[in-house]
Amino acid sequence: MRKILLFMLLSTSVAFAQQETLKPLRTTVETDTRVIRQDVPMTNSIRKAFEEGSRNFTGKPGPNYWQLETDFTIKATLDPSTQTITGSEKILVHNNSKEDMTSIVLRLDHNVFRGDVPRGTSVPAENTEGMVVTAIKVAGQQVDLNPAPRRRNDPPALSVRGLQSTVATISLVDPIKAGTTAEVEIDWHTKLPGGDNGRGHRMTQRFDSTLFQPTQWFPRLAKFDDLRGWETSLYLGPAEFHNNFGSYDVSLTVPAGWIVTGTGVLQNPTEVLTPEVAERFANVLKAEGEVTLVSEAEKGPGKATKAGDQLTWRFKADKVNDFAWATSDRFIWKATKAAIPGKGPVPIYMVFIPERAKLFEKAGENTKHALEFYSKLWAPYPFPQLTLQDGPSAGMEYPMVINSNQGAADHEAAHQWWPMMVGTNETRYGWMDEGFNQYMNILSAADSRGVDYNLDGLGQSYGRISGMEDEAPLMWSANDAGMMYGFQTYQKTPLMLSMLGGIVGDEAVINAMKKYTETWAFKHPSPWDYMFFMNQELGQNLEWFWYYWLFTTESVEGSIQNVTTSNGKTTVTVHQAGEMPSPVVLQVEFEGAADIKIPNAKKVNDTTVEFTWPVTVWFDGSRTFDAVMDLGDGKIKKITLDPHRRFPDKDTADNVWPR
Repeated sequence: MRKILLFMLLSTSVAFAQQETLKPLRTTVETDTRVIRQDVPMTNSIRKAFEEGSRNFTGKPGPNYWQLETDFTIKATLDPSTQTITGSEKILVHNNSKEDMTSIVLRLDHNVFRGDVPRGTSVPAENTEGMVVTAIKVAGQQVDLNPAPRRRNDPPALSVRGLQSTVATISLVDPIKAGTTAEVEIDWHTKLPGGDNGRGHRMTQRFDSTLFQPTQWFPRLAKFDDLRGWETSLYLGPAEFHNNFGSYDVSLTVPAGWIVTGTGVLQNPTEVLTPEVAERFANVLKAEGEVTLVSEAEKGPGKATKAGDQLTWRFKADKVNDFAWATSDRFIWKATKAAIPGKGPVPIYMVFIPERAKLFEKAGENTKHALEFYSKLWAPYPFPQLTLQDGPSAGMEYPMVINSNQGAADHEAAHQWWPMMVGTNETRYGWMDEGFNQYMNILSAADSRGVDYNLDGLGQSYGRISGMEDEAPLMWSANDAGMMYGFQTYQKTPLMLSMLGGIVGDEAVINAMKKYTETWAFKHPSPWDYMFFMNQELGQNLEWFWYYWLFTTESVEGSIQNVTTSNGKTTVTVHQAGEMPSPVVLQVEFEGAADIKIPNAKKVNDTTVEFTWPVTVWFDGSRTFDAVMDLGDGKIKKITLDPHRRFPDKDTADNVWPR
C-alpha cells in the first residue's frame, strides 16, 4: 500500500509540474510563436514501399520496384440504333509483384450511369443499366456471377461481388502466383448515355445516334501496386483514373460508312477505307500543312469507307494505360503533323461533324505547338499519333486521343505526358496530373505568344484562398475533395510551383521536373517520390515546403512591421502571421545609384537591390525577424517585401514601406 501511495504522489507531482510548463490558455487569434514542421508525414503505404525496397529517399524507383502489366484483346460491336456496345475481352495479367494474387479487382466505370450507385457532381442526364457483365472466366474457369451470401465455414469459391458497383472483386480459389501470368475473359454490354443535345457525362456521350465517344467503355483491371495492393476507390465521376500499363489489340465493328478513330495505330486501313482515302491516310507525313482525308462530300459507304453492311476497324497500341475511341457517319477527317525532337514527324488527326468545323480551324495548329513545345519541355512525345475527336465531351484525355476541339487542345494534349506517360494516381492525387498540366499550360501559352513566361503573383494569390473551410489539402484524396475539387486538383499546384520557383528559381524547377519525367516515364510515382526526387535535384531539403503546401491549407501572411536606421545600418522588422514560413526577400529602391556588395544582395538595376534571407531564420519559432542591411550612405526610397509576389499573402498593403 505504501508503494502505491508513493507512486500516486509522484504521479500527481509530475502532473502538476507539467501543467506549470504548459502555455496559458489562448486569448488572442494571433500567437506570438509557432512551431515549423520540417518533415513530411510518411503514411503506411509509403512506409511499406520503403521497407520492401521498391521506393526510397532518392525519389527514383527502388531496386525492388515492380508494376502490374495488363494486355487487352477486345472485340466489340456498336449498334447505333440501340446506342449499345457489346463486347468480349481477354486480359493477360502479368503478376510482377512479389506476392501471390488472391483476388482480382475490376473497374466498371459505366456503372456510374446507374441510378443506384454513389456518384459525385458529374451526373449524366440519362440513367442506364450500366456495365452489364454476362460472363467471366479466370484461367479458363467460370466465375460465379451471382454467389450466395458467404458463411463463415464455406469453402473458397471462384466468384465475383460488386457487379452493380463501379468496383467489383473476383475471389480466386487458385491464386495467381508471383511472377506468373493468368488470363481473364469477360463478356459484357453497355449502353452509351446521352440526353438533351447529347449531354451525358464528360467521360462517355453521344449526339443522338450519329456520333459516339466511347470512353471507360469496357471492364478494366484496377491498379495493383506496391503501395496499397489493389486501388479500390469507387469511381464517382469528377476524379479521374489510375490504370496499369500494357498493350491493346482492339477490333471495333460498326456500320459501313462510319469513320472510327482511337488509341493506337489503325492496322487495316485498306480493309475499311476506300482506295483513295487509304492512299491519303498513308501519305499524311509526306504532305505539307493540313490535309483532308475525308471531306463532307465523301461521307458514307463506298465513299469514305468500303461498301457493305459492317466493317471492323482494328487498332493496336503498346505501353498505354487505357483505350478510347470515337465514331460517326458524319465525320470530316483531317490531318497535319508535328515534328518531335529525336523522333521526326508524328501525325495529328482531327475528326468532327460539319456544323462544328469552326471549332477545329486552329485545332491542328494548337495541337502541333503543344506536342512540339512539351516534347522540348519534358520529354519527346512517345506515341505514334494523336487524334482530336469531336463530340459533346470537349475536354477529356486518353492515350493518343483527346476529346477536344481547338479550345482545350493545348491542355488535353499535355495530358499525354501525365498521366499517359508518367502514370500518376489521379484518383487520389489529381494535383500530380491536372495541377502539373495547368503549370505547363502557362509555359506553353507564353511560348505560343512569343513572350517569356511569368509566374509572379501566382504564389502570393493563394493567400486569398487559404483558410477557406471547403478547401481540401492537396494530399486529401481528390476523389473526396468536395465542392473545391476544381481548385484542389487544377488550380493550386501552379501556385505552389510559383513559390518554389521564388525559392530556387523557375528554371531550376523546370529542369528538375524534366528529369523527374524521364525517371518515371511509364512508371507510377507517388507524391513522396516526387517530393524526394525534387529535393535531390534541387540540392536542398524542402520537406518544410512540401508539408505546408501539400498537407495543409496554411499561408505565409508576411508584412513589414517597422524600419529603423542607425549608423549606416537599416533594420527591417518582418512579421509572418501565417503558419507557413518562407524566405525573406526584400527589394530596396534607392534615391540614387546603389553600390551594395554583400553576400545576400543581388543588384536588380542601378537603383534597386534585392536582399534574401533563407527560410531557416524562422525555424526557431519566432514570428518576427530583424533583417539588418548595411546600406552605407544610400538613401532609401522604398522597401518591398516579396517583390515578385511568390509567397501566399492575403493583405499585401503592409508589404511596402513607407506605407
